[in-house]
Amino acid sequence: MGTQRAHLVLPPDLIEEIDQVAGPRGRSAFIVETARAEIRRRRLLSFLCDEEPAWKQEDHPELAEGSDAWVHHLRGESDRPTYGQPRAAKFEK
Repeated sequence: MGTQRAHLVLPPDLIEEIDQVAGPRGRSAFIVETARAEIRRRRLLSFLCDEEPAWKQEDHPELAEGSDAWVHHLRGESDRPTYGQPRAAKFEK
């Protein structure tokens, strides 16, 4: 991914603080990292404040019989032998 120059006007005290954290040769990387983190944060906040539910029942037909049935099915699959290997013996007390 290419880069593009952008002219930013920052107060001198902020530049000084950035230099203390990132060094004068690390300003751009610091600002890119900070901007990306802030964009992620704002997108997350927007998502969390959205009235639209994130989970839609029609997108998960495997849960039609309930999550407990789905988990039981998954556990049953893990007990099946794979690649011609015999099923592991169950531990008995």
